[in-house]
Amino acid sequence: MLPRHRDPIVAIATAPGRGAVGIVRASGRDLALLIDAVCGRALTPRHASFLPFLDAQGEPIDQGLAIHFPAPHSYTGEDVLELQAHGGPVVLQLLLARCLEAGRAIGLRLAEPGEFTERAYLNDKLDLAQAEAVSDLIEASTEAAARSASRSLAGGFSVEIRTLADQLVTLRMLVEATLDFPEEELDFLQKADARGQLARIVAQVDAVLDRARQGALLREGIKVVIAGQPNVGKSSLLNALAGAELAIVTPIPGTTRDKVSETIQIEGVPLHVIDTAGLRETLDEVERIGIARTWAEIEGADALLLLHDLTRHGEAEHAAGDAAIAARLPPALLHGGRLVHVFNKADAVQAPAQVLEGVVVSARTGAGLDHLRRRLLELAGWHAIPEGLFIARTRHVEALRRTREHLEAAQHQADSSDPALDLFAEELRLAQRALGEITGEVTPDDLLGVIFSRFCIGK
Repeated sequence: MLPRHRDPIVAIATAPGRGAVGIVRASGRDLALLIDAVCGRALTPRHASFLPFLDAQGEPIDQGLAIHFPAPHSYTGEDVLELQAHGGPVVLQLLLARCLEAGRAIGLRLAEPGEFTERAYLNDKLDLAQAEAVSDLIEASTEAAARSASRSLAGGFSVEIRTLADQLVTLRMLVEATLDFPEEELDFLQKADARGQLARIVAQVDAVLDRARQGALLREGIKVVIAGQPNVGKSSLLNALAGAELAIVTPIPGTTRDKVSETIQIEGVPLHVIDTAGLRETLDEVERIGIARTWAEIEGADALLLLHDLTRHGEAEHAAGDAAIAARLPPALLHGGRLVHVFNKADAVQAPAQVLEGVVVSARTGAGLDHLRRRLLELAGWHAIPEGLFIARTRHVEALRRTREHLEAAQHQADSSDPALDLFAEELRLAQRALGEITGEVTPDDLLGVIFSRFCIGK
């Protein structure tokens, strides 16, 4: 534990702005001095006391509820004081300043982002996956993401990871015992059913990895870019998908000069949809800047909806424009299964043309949009929500993938004609270490700094 983790800390724990209630939270040692100075008397542990919050002259700053949570029965595992005042910004700043003034003698300082939750992790109140779930629950953009984050915060994800780790420990114990007594000359892999145990662990890792990928989708979503020539209906399609008039729609080519972004959800998965400027050759400097930005967005897209106009299908000029766009598309989109050809304005033609690959829609009437939504979910790698899905992050998925790789290497050793038990044991150790990174049992301090610095102050 670093020296800064021993300092008492304080912060406003509610969101900026006005509200009915605002909370100032303090955590650390020797809070009795702070309680006496601000509340004017001792507090009954874990009971809400209605009283005035006093300034240095003993005059009330505000009246509200004060609650003292003695260690270790608190969120952080330390002594915690919560002052629940009226939610005006000025009142809360006055109360915060008073706490810092009264707590100067004990070294009270402002909390850094995420420091309360970091202390909960360091004091074994939460593991790292649960601590991250606190932030994910606050930032959840869909109901499905919020429910999944709540399951992770309750420990659902951590229990599955620890179960896998325990099974690896059991297998490692058998391997290490065999290495310690080579004179026994026992066929360890056969008698201990090591191959069977390992195969079952691999199957469970695969199941957890699949659910973690789904959880990461719920948390992060995918970036979907709508692109195409001018006037093919890109802005209309964004509005139709979002269910709101977000982008200006006119029959004038080049109306959209800059990107318009909106996050929508399909089956709980957030999709960050970006409408872009029409792609064409132009001398208009402002439009050229917008087109350059369009190509930049395409480069960073997880999925690209390349829009075509059915009313101009078969026209040489329109076909040439589409071909010019296709020639510049990133190979990763073309060959990575992340490109969807969308043929718009189906309502404006008597018999929509047959297309070999693509989705036929009408942004005006909504025809074909359900098919397009399903296609987007397929691109994201989403399938039906499994029971008890938990939230996950990219680092969790990467750790599970590395676990899988080490287990595959262990299987290779086990299946070889002359298995090396020492290498088998080492791959199991590395697999267990990768799992430990998820819950924080094996986590470098610099990673902790990155994780908790992204929390809001006061949490």
